[in-house]
Amino acid sequence: MTGTTYSVLVVEDETMIRMMLVEMLEEIGHTVIGEAAHLEQAIDLATGINFDYAVLDINLAGRSSLPVAQIIKSRKIPFVFSTGYGADAIPTEFADNLAVRKPFTLEALRRTVHSLMTGANA
Repeated sequence: MTGTTYSVLVVEDETMIRMMLVEMLEEIGHTVIGEAAHLEQAIDLATGINFDYAVLDINLAGRSSLPVAQIIKSRKIPFVFSTGYGADAIPTEFADNLAVRKPFTLEALRRTVHSLMTGANA
């Protein structure tokens, strides 16, 4: 754990994965302040609440979450992609963003978030 508690927006369409991710984030000491399962809900949260970073699934029920990524990026809030598709699924404009590949372990999530929040390379 980094010793710092961060507020997190979680965008994940799969209920069980979202629940597991929230649990993992809380276990590493962070507070999930918003959860979205659908694109419209994610857009509302990304524009309407304050958070320190986000974990963003690239594919939300067959729809791209890139509009959400663009909003978060424009707000200068760091985020990490969560994907089961690998690095090829990340569009070129976000190639520098960190990603954690599903299924991931608690330690992989911890390392990725630490890198995200400290500016280190994962």
